[in-house]
Amino acid sequence: MKNQTFRMTMLFDFYGELLTERQREFYELYYDEDLSLSEIAENYGISRQGVRDVIVRAEAYMTEIEDKTGLVKRFMQLAPHVDAIEKAVGEIKQMNYRLFEDKRLEELCADIEKEAAALKE
Repeated sequence: MKNQTFRMTMLFDFYGELLTERQREFYELYYDEDLSLSEIAENYGISRQGVRDVIVRAEAYMTEIEDKTGLVKRFMQLAPHVDAIEKAVGEIKQMNYRLFEDKRLEELCADIEKEAAALKE
């Protein structure tokens, strides 16, 4: 994947609900809110090392789950294909509008767009 922060964000998107409430909270503050370990520690009245330990355990847990399931990897491999499908549907819609004005083609394009959007969720 591109970089560590992006990877951790993707892991959290897929597996964040499996973390404890405290792990989720610290993780979000560190990665999403961009707070430092010291800032989080100060806000919660614990040591910087304590915050780091919670975040490292969360990262390790999510990485372990990803190693076993490969969901993020498969999602990343799927994304360019879904984009290509959406682009092709756009071209078909334009051609249909200019040349055919076929109602059934419009319906099929709408169905394909709906399914592609569902794959992106």
